Amino acid sequence: YKRNKEYAMSTIKEADKAGADCISLCDTNGGSLPFEIGNIITEIKSDIKSKIGIHAHNDSECAVANSLEAVKKGAVHVQGTINGYGERCGNANLCSIIPGLKIKMKLDCISDAQLGKLKNASAYIAELGNISPDMHQPYVGASAFAHKGGIHVSAIQRHPDTYEHIKPELVGNRTRVIVSELSGRSNIIFKAKEYGVDLESADAKLDFILEKIKKLENEGYQFEGAEASFELLMKKAVGTYKKFFDLEGFKVVIDKRGDMESRSEATIKLRVNNKEFHTAAEGNGPVNALDQALRKALIGAYPEIKNFNLTDYKVRVLEGEEGTGSVVRVLIRTHGYNKMWDTVGVSENIITASWYALVDSVEYGLSKFVDVNK
Repeated sequence: YKRNKEYAMSTIKEADKAGADCISLCDTNGGSLPFEIGNIITEIKSDIKSKIGIHAHNDSECAVANSLEAVKKGAVHVQGTINGYGERCGNANLCSIIPGLKIKMKLDCISDAQLGKLKNASAYIAELGNISPDMHQPYVGASAFAHKGGIHVSAIQRHPDTYEHIKPELVGNRTRVIVSELSGRSNIIFKAKEYGVDLESADAKLDFILEKIKKLENEGYQFEGAEASFELLMKKAVGTYKKFFDLEGFKVVIDKRGDMESRSEATIKLRVNNKEFHTAAEGNGPVNALDQALRKALIGAYPEIKNFNLTDYKVRVLEGEEGTGSVVRVLIRTHGYNKMWDTVGVSENIITASWYALVDSVEYGLSKFVDVNK
């Protein structure tokens, strides 16, 4: 249409004359801007009787805006994909278009119940495509309603619309408060309520937790992406933490000979309910070997552990001036029982840092899925 208006219009009129149910206008190269889309639809709509649809690509980062503008100008059919997945820069993102239509434009395109499943639908499609979810995706991303600064958190407790443009529950999301070096008392109190821990502003335990966070972050810890580790820290501080095992020690051996593949073996000695376990396991690396040895030691007492799967493992070098002697931060993501949790460990020794994150992962999972009276 933009290149040859007469030809495009004659084609559209022929389709309209033939009784087309809907004529979908395609911004296939994704280069149009919202005001262009609006003008074109207004021009076409005045000359045909058929309904108009829109098919937008995101090459100029306008696919969602173009789709909403099209509807505003009279389009009744919108094409897109969940999470905007598509060739090149992607298609119009239905996870933004749907709440835009339903909540912002007051168009009853789906039911409230269906809208409340939007975040789950987004995560499900990402899982099917084996694509990591975009934490910063509007509406459905994990960070879409996340707050770090203490003033922000204090504000959303009183007036959520100050920093949240919709109620996150409408799309199946939730408000997240991130604990970091910017945390104030409001952040900690909010998180405590989330974990079922009752803390008041004047509680001495609150000061202890804040000081503990600052100390750990000075050592290199970050709890923004490791909320499971933070929940364990908080429960330890207030005395509601249940210890599932006591480590007496572990040893890791890596054997590499000539051109042969390296071999890793870990041995662990720990106590569960005053009973000692001494196990050994091999793995395709030292962390995997530790993981296998720990599982072997615990599975008799806690068979639930067989459902915990480590799905992501990241290492970040902190202040790399020390080279191979630098402090490292390890982040572990675990899935189990249709839930996901993240933990962190920090040390100058990558295996020790991994161990801290691994233990938090296991203890958090056990705290959620094992009978506490067991």
